[in-house]
Amino acid sequence: MRTAYSVDTVRTAERALMARLPEGALMQRAAAGLAAACAELLGRVYGRRVVLLVGSGDNGGDALHAGARLARRGAGVTAVLLAPPARTHAGGLAALTRAGGRAVGADRGAEAVARADLVVDGVVGIGGRGGVRADAEPLVDAVERARAAVVAVDLPSGVEADSGEVRGRAVRADLTVTFGTHKPALLVDPAREYAGSVRLVDIGLRSELPAEPALEALQHADVAALLPRPGAASDKYRRGVVGIAAGSARYPGAAVLAVSGALRGGAGAVRYVGPAGDAVLARFPETLVSDRGPREAGRVQAWVVGPGAGDEAASVGEVLAQDVPVLIDADGLRLADRAAVRARTAPTLLTPHAGEAAALLGVAREEVEAARLASARELAQRYGATVLLKGSTTLVADPGGGPVRVNATGTAWLATAGSGDVLSGLAGSLLASGLTARDAGSVAAYLHGLAGRFAADGAPAGAHDVADAIPSAWRDVVDD
Repeated sequence: MRTAYSVDTVRTAERALMARLPEGALMQRAAAGLAAACAELLGRVYGRRVVLLVGSGDNGGDALHAGARLARRGAGVTAVLLAPPARTHAGGLAALTRAGGRAVGADRGAEAVARADLVVDGVVGIGGRGGVRADAEPLVDAVERARAAVVAVDLPSGVEADSGEVRGRAVRADLTVTFGTHKPALLVDPAREYAGSVRLVDIGLRSELPAEPALEALQHADVAALLPRPGAASDKYRRGVVGIAAGSARYPGAAVLAVSGALRGGAGAVRYVGPAGDAVLARFPETLVSDRGPREAGRVQAWVVGPGAGDEAASVGEVLAQDVPVLIDADGLRLADRAAVRARTAPTLLTPHAGEAAALLGVAREEVEAARLASARELAQRYGATVLLKGSTTLVADPGGGPVRVNATGTAWLATAGSGDVLSGLAGSLLASGLTARDAGSVAAYLHGLAGRFAADGAPAGAHDVADAIPSAWRDVVDD
């Protein structure tokens, strides 16, 4: 599992570690890892032109010490200083000079960047807020115009470490070399888009970090450990029954797609309630179809309500009144009474995309997109429910706080009609099999994203293709 910690937590851990190490040892560890990553990206170091963009903090010191290591291997290294030498990291600047590197002022930075093979962004560290300062913007422009590879030190300058927000100009990196632990911005959009590939360098910080991170991202082994597996004594009812209250005369396909996801999610049976029963049975004859409404449909271990429901508020109310886990999606989010959701004692999982989350929060969609982490946490708190905020990085936040789960297994091809219905059915099935709302949402997002990759394979794919690829994703996770 990958984890990310807040700035305050990282700084506390760094202080504790530095107290036990010789002066400067921690920076040397970081610089060694940074230099190795730069050398690997360059391929050949000797004779290559490296430009360091150096701010006044320790971030700039890391860049200078790494630059000194590259200079000793024959690279031509130029440090562009955004602060006077007296305010630049003294030890790093001295090391670079001794190694044969040179320093120039910011006024000559654009010229140096234009000739570079590699640019190292050491302008702002993890404490930066609100984009880069105005005096650094010409350098950001120069980096965007240049053909050089760009490596960010710990975090791209201009992104906010804790929130993942980008409130002004920021550096776009090809590679970010981060130290000790991931920072939230490296896992959450929109900042994640600026980081490029991310390499974590071990500097010995792990022993100083607390057990609970700010964010966590499941990997194959974590998902495999959570997946339900039938035993010798299992039958379809012991494996769980998921109810699907979805679809309408106008949107029967949403019901079919939600059922398709549910059938592949590990539950033993799927009950369908709604006006699209004929369409569901035509595609999936194993579905248990009822026309008596959710209250009379029979025993289930979890419900999914809302995909393609139109204005069927009665079904939403009936589902919310049942004392089993409930997943609310699509039209159900609009129809569900917030007080009724908050009053529930069984787990509730909301699965909005950014537009739906914005409507629930009473803000513009752009505000949610710009502050995805804060939005997911706020929505979970308001509704007293677990929230799965869909997007290029899907977030799962619990109402009681704790680490937010981040998932990035998806592909842009998943932005297709009906994909979310498949995800809802899959997550609902996992709820019925006994997973918590947090685990069901996280595992479903992981498998759904992986299935999207398999289905698309570099070309467009429909939601039904994604559903068909879920078993392949499941096997890939289990067999890894």
